[in-house]
Amino acid sequence: MPCFLNAADPLSMAPQKALDLIGKSLTSQYERWQPKARYKCQLDPTLEEVKKLCTTCRRYAKSERVLFHYNGHGVPKPTPNGELWVFNKSYTQYIPLPLNDLDSWLKTPSIYVFDCSGAGKVVNSFIELHEWSASNSNGSPRDCIMLAACEAHETLPQSVEFPADVFTACLTTPIKMALRWFCTRSLLRDSFDYSLIDKIPGRPNDRKTLLGELNWIFTAVTDTIAWNVLPHDLFQRLFRQDLLVASLFRNFLLADRIMRSANCTPVSHPTLPPTHQHHMWDAWDMAAELCLSQLPSLVEDPNAEFQPSTFFTEQLTAFEVWLDHGSEHKKPPEQLPIVLQVLLSQCHRFRALVLLGRFLDMGPWAVDLALSVGIFPYVLKLLQTTTPELRQILVFIWTKILALDKSCQVDLVKDGGHIYFMKFLDSLEAYPEQRAMAAFVLAVIVDGHRRGQEACIEDGLSHVCLKHLESSSPNDSQTEPLFLQWLCLCLGKLWEEFPEGKIIGLQGHATSILAPLLSEPQPEVRASAVFALGTLVDVGFDSCRSVGDEECDDDDKFRSEVSIVRSLLSVASDGSPLVRAEVAVGR
Repeated sequence: MPCFLNAADPLSMAPQKALDLIGKSLTSQYERWQPKARYKCQLDPTLEEVKKLCTTCRRYAKSERVLFHYNGHGVPKPTPNGELWVFNKSYTQYIPLPLNDLDSWLKTPSIYVFDCSGAGKVVNSFIELHEWSASNSNGSPRDCIMLAACEAHETLPQSVEFPADVFTACLTTPIKMALRWFCTRSLLRDSFDYSLIDKIPGRPNDRKTLLGELNWIFTAVTDTIAWNVLPHDLFQRLFRQDLLVASLFRNFLLADRIMRSANCTPVSHPTLPPTHQHHMWDAWDMAAELCLSQLPSLVEDPNAEFQPSTFFTEQLTAFEVWLDHGSEHKKPPEQLPIVLQVLLSQCHRFRALVLLGRFLDMGPWAVDLALSVGIFPYVLKLLQTTTPELRQILVFIWTKILALDKSCQVDLVKDGGHIYFMKFLDSLEAYPEQRAMAAFVLAVIVDGHRRGQEACIEDGLSHVCLKHLESSSPNDSQTEPLFLQWLCLCLGKLWEEFPEGKIIGLQGHATSILAPLLSEPQPEVRASAVFALGTLVDVGFDSCRSVGDEECDDDDKFRSEVSIVRSLLSVASDGSPLVRAEVAVGR
């Protein structure tokens, strides 16, 4: 029976009751992957019922993706045109469901799951339909994803070892399905009690339990396989943009492995390369074997502690070995997706961040690879932590990310991430070189980004930067020039074309604080000070009125501009062309 319902005795309940139970079971399994979605079962439907179901789902989903799962066991194979079978109004015979009708009802974006013999016919016909539509309308390819249990000429396997819908079981209950399949091929097959697989202790989302750790390892393994065999843009589309799509495609990789062992080849659109023999499956098998070997004692004694897998420790070591010998011209480290998964665990997090920092330090190509695997949401979430030992390495990692991809500034401000870097910048425990990186990050956050400027002004960034500039002694050999340079650049970007920010800067005595830096021995510091002062020159009558500051009048405008111009004239003949160019350009 489908969905693991009493596989030992398929005749133990009435047909209608079994049908209802299968529908409820499949719904609950999908809810595990996307709890917030709305699901509707249509059991043995007529053509009109399918139409009503599809149009209703599309109306409620609006522009979101709709999932259509067809479980076609016990009905004829799809027609040569790829049409599915449904009942007529009187339930006396099957009639074909035209794919162009189904496509017009469900529209896009959509994802289809076809679990029936010859399912590949449906996929092929859908692709032809979409290609024909695109050629006639000159439109872009439709956002339609399809997963099918087998190729057009194949028949689904039938075995008492597995549920009737093996493909669906792989997609919706992958851990249970993977363990059952592995057990039949391991040394445990003759002595193991298969019913224990239904009693694995723990929760899928709790990584400190056996079930949670298995789920965590499975996610890491399947993500790693996908990232290493797919083009990066396709990996992003299928494994990073939609929670349900990502889950289904991870589980599809398992289906590809299990179904091929039964002489069936699952089909997908977009097409994935074969992954059933990827060596990362060996790492999964080791984790499965460790789980099964200790499962009897854990079920017998609920208070017993399980032995955690060494999977993540070993994969971090493999990544570290690659860092010792790898380069841009060698094959990328296949463990990158696993490193991101490890960031979710407190016990491995520090080591993973240090290794990730070493990787990003290898150059922009490494940062680009890390972004392509999906590093951004992981390190963004870590900005919510308060662990002191993570601060320096997180600031370093964000420095590398923002040096390559400025667009991250939007999500950083949205999540309040700028506050993390402001606190680090204001921390006296960190070395000046490290605080300079925080100043760089903040400079990028406010660079041409009005919401970033507003947020940082509201949270006092101008005051923090001016305070540390004021406390530094001009020409002091103990003062770190790089820190002074990025404090000035951060202020300049904070005030640039932002009247409210400029006024707050002037009220904070920015002119008198920045002017002494024009005599610093390092030309980079002098040029940065010129840049920051230059952004204040255009503070005038119109700008003041626009922000409604009653204290800002013509006299304030005149005094501030005269003071700034005099300071800039003093370095107009500076020995450094960098400084002279900055004076000439002005802001």
